[in-house]
Amino acid sequence: MAAVDGLLDDPRFFDPYRRFFHATVGRRSIPIETYLRLMFLKYRYHLGFERTCAEVTDSISWQRFCRIPLGGSVPHPTTLMKITSRCGQEAIDALNEALLVKAVEAKVLRTNRLRADTTVVEANVAYPTDSGLLAKGVAKMAATAKRLRAAGFARRTKLADRTRTVRARARSIAANLRRRSDDKLAEVKRINGDLAGIAERVAGQADAVVRNARRKLRRQGERATGRAKALVDELERTAGRVRRIAAQTRQRLAGDTPDGATRVVSLHDGDARPMRRAGSANPSSSATKPSSSTTTTASSSTTTSRPATRPTRRCSFRRSCGSRPGSGGRPALSPRTAATAKLASKRVSKPPGSATSCCPAKVDPTRRAARSSTAGRSARWSAGEPAAKDASAAPNATSG
Repeated sequence: MAAVDGLLDDPRFFDPYRRFFHATVGRRSIPIETYLRLMFLKYRYHLGFERTCAEVTDSISWQRFCRIPLGGSVPHPTTLMKITSRCGQEAIDALNEALLVKAVEAKVLRTNRLRADTTVVEANVAYPTDSGLLAKGVAKMAATAKRLRAAGFARRTKLADRTRTVRARARSIAANLRRRSDDKLAEVKRINGDLAGIAERVAGQADAVVRNARRKLRRQGERATGRAKALVDELERTAGRVRRIAAQTRQRLAGDTPDGATRVVSLHDGDARPMRRAGSANPSSSATKPSSSTTTTASSSTTTSRPATRPTRRCSFRRSCGSRPGSGGRPALSPRTAATAKLASKRVSKPPGSATSCCPAKVDPTRRAARSSTAGRSARWSAGEPAAKDASAAPNATSG
């Protein structure tokens, strides 16, 4: 508190509030020094206006900090509210600038580098097309000029209300884009050029309204209301932004893309910038392409490694009794297919019209022995032994 007390003694912090008060005209108010210290306590301890005044009333140390004499009255909460509403954000910005200058002089901070901590808030906004911004800007300038005339400013200055014209032109762009003719793009460019021309003419008329309105504000002096000043400032700011939008529209029609860092996308906030957010609900194209290629690869690998089709019961019975690997007979089966065939061989072989049996099918022993002897001869012949004649061939040779 002592350090803040010494900091707020600097008279430069009172200068932003001087122009909002008159030395002789008006009712007496509280000292700005007291107001600044009360507002510091309010924001430092997160209190409301009424709670701040109550705490200062109960604390002698806070009264001394706020430069309120012992036994003096604490300002009413409505007094703080009225001063805050009257000075507004302009006085707060000037106060922050004075505080920054004092901090640099005291070498508390260096201003060659600045780190900003910001928060991006997602909001539903309309896509900022140049034609839509031009139509809204022309309508806003016409409405603001009408309010100024109602307040008695620039009544004889001409400003044509082209709201219906620009809105009709903006709607016709969408209608022309739905056409199937080849000249629809040329027609859209022509409409955008007309919108830019109308907006530039209305902005020039708005500048004349601002000049005449400011001339009357200077004549009124202290009797000028804050509402009239705010309307004049708003009309001047809107005319400037509409002129910039018209310039970027003509730049786009010439074939150049406006710089995204300086492009105007909002009439209310000149520093607004659109941000593209790619998420699960709206994936980008770079995320879609790998997913499709992954799917293709997975399907091809599944097709390649798919097991062989399960053989029929008759074919499985034949392969289960076939030759072993390296026997020179039929090619060996894969382990998985061999196991399947082995299981299939144990199943019931049910001839048409026969009864169901729980025993496995019987095989002729003569056929089994013949196959075993054939497999043995094939194995010996593969090992390099000479092929021996079988028993049936020997009697034929002897008899011959």
